[in-house]
Amino acid sequence: MKKMDLYLFFSTILLSLFGIVMIYSSSSIWAEYKFSDSFHYLKYQSIFFIVGVFIMIFISRIHYSFYYRFANMFLFISFVLLVLVLIPGIGSIRNGSRSWFGIGSLGIQPSEACKISLIIFVSKYLSLNEEYIHSFFKGVVPILFIVFVFFFLIMLQPDLGTGLIIVLSIISILFIAGVSNKFFISGGVIGLLGVILLIVIAPYRMNRITSFVDPWKDPLGTGFQMIQSLYAIGPGGLLGMGFLNSVQKHFYLPEPQTDFIFSIICEEFGVIGAFLVVFLFAFILYRGVMISLKANDNFAKYLSFGILFQIVFQAIMNLMVVVGLIPVTGVTLPFLSYGGSSLLVSMASIGIILNISRNNS
Repeated sequence: MKKMDLYLFFSTILLSLFGIVMIYSSSSIWAEYKFSDSFHYLKYQSIFFIVGVFIMIFISRIHYSFYYRFANMFLFISFVLLVLVLIPGIGSIRNGSRSWFGIGSLGIQPSEACKISLIIFVSKYLSLNEEYIHSFFKGVVPILFIVFVFFFLIMLQPDLGTGLIIVLSIISILFIAGVSNKFFISGGVIGLLGVILLIVIAPYRMNRITSFVDPWKDPLGTGFQMIQSLYAIGPGGLLGMGFLNSVQKHFYLPEPQTDFIFSIICEEFGVIGAFLVVFLFAFILYRGVMISLKANDNFAKYLSFGILFQIVFQAIMNLMVVVGLIPVTGVTLPFLSYGGSSLLVSMASIGIILNISRNNS
């Protein structure tokens, strides 16, 4: 096997290391108050990072045909885990969603692994049924049915953000595969109506919409996070207030080491820090696209594009929430936000793309 794409490898490492630094900065005050240990989140994330690097390197040496052979099994395991996590006593509730398996102070989120298993399955299905790609009922409907089942299970948790990322990732694969543009137009209309329905039937989602339109309508309730996030970003200026000098992490912005870590980056490192994060994600996208375009078979191409778009869509959605462009979704920033499940799955995903680069460069 040829060498893996070192540019993609080291940009992922750099982004993750910056995430560890910012997790310490953003969480030290909260960790000292909650655990009497300002390094609490730093230690756990560092362990996840070390394990993640080994996983990424290990997976980069597993030929991607392995996922082709066991695609159905991966999908079935993900299905079982998503069902089990909904059962009281097995799944645990965190931040209002029953989407975790609690193991002591740690938590495992099966929906993170579900993102990858669905991409693997859809990539295999499309590569096996290329003659049906232009047929809506034979080519697209079976995929939509599977995606809808998993989306339904994730919405029972509920976790709209993760569900939307999965749907967008699968749609991107269908687009790369050459599905008719008529499907995307009609599917977009139906999807928009579906999202509106999901918002209407859940009062807390409607509250997020209203707080997005006017966060000052409820500044101490639904609009609190958005207001505090903008208060963090605003004073950052060009160079920021300096490392460890964030004001909003002092119990203003709730748990800033997770979904809103980009706010603290902007506050402490300003436009320069924000640009660094965006540049690294853009560079990962660029290297991933180059690897995908060089793929010798359609399965590798669909798999690489799907994984890449899943990471990028999640990053874009998080950044848009933090700067106030879309309502709060509860989506983490890949490689940067605190969380073992997210970091390990993201680094494992990059490992798959690195293996594709080894075998198709």
